[in-house]
This record gives sequence, C-alpha cells and structure tokens, in this order.
Amino acid sequence: MNKTEQPVFRFEGTITNPQLQYFRKHGIIQFKNFVDRNTVQRFIRETENVQDQLLRYDIKKVNGIPLKFGQDETGAPFIQRIAFASQYSDTLSNFLKDKRLRALTQLLAPYDGRIGENEKDGLVVNHYVNTEESQFKQLGWHTDSPRDLFLGSRIMPMLNVGLHLDDCPLENGGLRVLPGTHHQGLFRLLFRKKYFIDNDPDKKEVGFDIEAGDLTIHDGRLWHRVQQSPFYGEKSRRRVMYIPIITGAYQPKHADSPTPFYHKLAQLGSLKNTGIAAFRSKEKNIPELNSL
Repeated sequence: MNKTEQPVFRFEGTITNPQLQYFRKHGIIQFKNFVDRNTVQRFIRETENVQDQLLRYDIKKVNGIPLKFGQDETGAPFIQRIAFASQYSDTLSNFLKDKRLRALTQLLAPYDGRIGENEKDGLVVNHYVNTEESQFKQLGWHTDSPRDLFLGSRIMPMLNVGLHLDDCPLENGGLRVLPGTHHQGLFRLLFRKKYFIDNDPDKKEVGFDIEAGDLTIHDGRLWHRVQQSPFYGEKSRRRVMYIPIITGAYQPKHADSPTPFYHKLAQLGSLKNTGIAAFRSKEKNIPELNSL
C-alpha cells in the first residue's frame, strides 16, 4: 500500500493555483485541520442527536435512501450510514452554508458548482466500526458517476467532500483511491472494477494519514473504496461526513423519492461480502472478523 506523496495543503479561504493544478492531475486533495477539534466534537454530538431521532422514530429511509444499521461493541444499535443528515440538524445545515465550503466549487471550474444539500444523498454521515453485527465495515470499489445515469442524466463533474471526525492513520484502513482515474474514458469508468463487489487492493491505489478535522475531496469520477480496519471495536471507529458539491440541473429529493438502483447494487455487494465472510468463519470455526 502506497501513501500519497502530496504536499500538506491548508485551506486559507480560496483555492490556490497549485492546489487546483494538483487536484486536476490526481483527482484528490487533502486539507489539514479544515476544522478544529472542538468543532469536530460538536459535529459528533450533532450526528449522534440525528441518529437518536432516526432510531426513536424507526426511520429506515430518508428521501428514498436506505439507512444502514449495525450494533456497536456494547451491542447497542446505531446507524452506520445516514443520508440527508442536515435535514435533522440546524447545526449541520448551517455548516453546509459555510462560505469556505462554497469556495471549494472553484475545483469544478469552468462548471458552476453548488452544495447538494437536498440532492443525490445529501449530507451523508458514514460510521465504520468492526463488530460481529456490523453491516458497514468497508465499501467496495466504485465511482460516484453512475448515479447520474440512474437518475436519467448524463455524467456531470461532482466533488465528494469528506470531513473526517476521527483520526485514521493509513494502517487503520479508510479511503483508498486510484489517482488520475477521473481522466478515464466511459468504458473504464463503468467497467474497470465490479461496482461495490470488488474489495481487492489495487497495486496502484494510495491511502492517507488522516486526522480528525481534515478534509478530503475527490472527483466523483475517480475510482475509490474504503478499506476495512484490521482492528475491532472502538479502535476501528471511523466517522466521516460527506458533502456533495454538484453541477447540472437541480434535482432535489423528497419523502416520496424512489430508492435509486445504485443503492440496491451497493446492498447486493454488502450482502455478498457478508456471505463470504460468514462462510469462511463457519468453515474455519473462528470469529468472522478474523477471517477478513
């Protein structure tokens, strides 16, 4: 596994030319300490409040997007993927109006970008943790582009902006990317990997040393995945808030929106991996996590 050999970028309110050139070449950029630790803790409390609301009212989908559920190391239920989280929190909704986030749309030039609070999957909170009942330990190779096709439009540039709420050094798993693949043709974009099913490491992939408060931004056309942590329980915990910055026609979601096909595909990939792990555990008569 390689680590990106990139300079340590810090965001000072605008995208500089070196930052823009780096992003255009690699399709990924990391900004250190985009928010401070106190803000991180405030966002963690807010995401926990949102989770409590969703669990209390037994909500399984938001605007047609399924939530992912699991159990923590104590056996308590928690939500591992929340879509449209800002709809349940004024604090998170106000964060999406931060002028620094709007400034990131410069990375989409010459396209006009906007923060998709009510589009795609909205503000997504991903919560990865390894437990025996976890359903969200990793995420297979994919790009974000087919969502446009499934929604009936042509593929448009977009940014997936991740604000990291936990320290995640390279050895703890986390984001893996194939730099430069946002320049690939349509065939490679659609068929280079088996969407969500393929979790195998790639010799060309790179990973990151991430600290709580860091921001990662990747082009939606870039092949990427989330590597499972080798640890168990609290040490494996990784929480990330993903903000879509998008272009094209305004396509808001609502309570009656259907579940997009790509979410059904992702679920099939998750079930496939769970089934394989369970089979290996039974075969070797050892806990599931030791077989992954």
